[in-house]
Amino acid sequence: MNRDTYLAKRETLLNEARALIEQSDLTGYKAKKDEIEALDRQFDEEAQAQAALNALENRQQNPQAVQNLMNLGGPVGTTGQMQPGAGEQTPDDPLNSVEYRRAFMNYVAKGTAIPQNLMNQNQVTKSTDAGALIPTIVVEKIIEKAKSLGTILSLVTKTNFPGGVKIPVSQARPTATWVAEGAGSDKQKLSIQDVVFAYYKLRCAVAMTFEVANLSLDIFEAHFIQVVSEAMVEALEQAIINGSGSGQPKGILKETPNEGQAIEVAADGKLDYALLCEAEGALPEAYEPDSVWLMSKKTFMQFEGMVDADGQPIARTNYGLGGKPERYLLGRPVAINSYMPDYKPTVEADTIFAAIFRMKDYDLNYAAQMVIKTYEDNDTDDTVTKAILLADGKVLDKSSLVTLTKKQAG
Repeated sequence: MNRDTYLAKRETLLNEARALIEQSDLTGYKAKKDEIEALDRQFDEEAQAQAALNALENRQQNPQAVQNLMNLGGPVGTTGQMQPGAGEQTPDDPLNSVEYRRAFMNYVAKGTAIPQNLMNQNQVTKSTDAGALIPTIVVEKIIEKAKSLGTILSLVTKTNFPGGVKIPVSQARPTATWVAEGAGSDKQKLSIQDVVFAYYKLRCAVAMTFEVANLSLDIFEAHFIQVVSEAMVEALEQAIINGSGSGQPKGILKETPNEGQAIEVAADGKLDYALLCEAEGALPEAYEPDSVWLMSKKTFMQFEGMVDADGQPIARTNYGLGGKPERYLLGRPVAINSYMPDYKPTVEADTIFAAIFRMKDYDLNYAAQMVIKTYEDNDTDDTVTKAILLADGKVLDKSSLVTLTKKQAG
């Protein structure tokens, strides 16, 4: 069995195992794990046999080759030197090395301390929690997985600027003007505003059962990525929409819209086509592209069935494939979320129930590192893992923000 065939078979089995984990089918995943391990053993044995044969054939040209076989710890190449495991690379980042990733798995699943020689002394965390740094590649996959799980996270800008550093952000757009022959043009200056990101700590606790200790590295990382991303995505999206800015990112709805862009629905008013037209009219034309509606599903459904002056529906839903409907209001995409209140005819306090915003103008800045700390729950025999992400978020340009607020009576 050549390497390409082995890798193709292994990838297929890994995908099947990941699917079983997401379905919480532990019995199925254990059987699939056995298949993966059997395939690994078969490939290792064949590779070592081939390497031994090559070493014997080349002994006169390379007498050291036979001795090298004694130091094998994984699949080997024709020179008898150890090669990275299947699907594994030896990256420049020490946190991405196979050795560190396996030590990290043992720390999470079994509480085994990470050997000192694998600790990256150059990595400094901004958290006072003792623990271990999550491998960089795993952090990246957690963020990617979170994007696919949520409805808001994938729409905003994500950066890795250092905390406490001033980041210049342009707040104006230069314009071009026609000038008469021989006349000069007005010089335009961009207004630059400094943005400083803080380090706010987002912590979530996830339980990793003893059964996880028996997983292979690939399956363990897939499971870890799934549970941590699910735990963090809701908190991140909640902060992006409604964060107070104190001890957490500042949310979009905590910004004050520009003049004329805060639309109010009177206490005795109601949702109708004219209200949406007023909101659309308040959105500056320069921000038309990429701006979306933000509202809850129940609020959107109240627009279903409404028509414009020509009798055309103002709300449309494309159900498509995969069970992920695409919703539009007056032709503009709607980002459905559960972080905004549903529209109600009467409210006890003024309530923002919908908004228009260009989501790429919100910057979620997070540290490239994540830290974990583990402890054992004696009641459940679970190893509880606290995953800690340092992050902040701000609106960089609020010019596209249009809010719809239901006013309280009186």
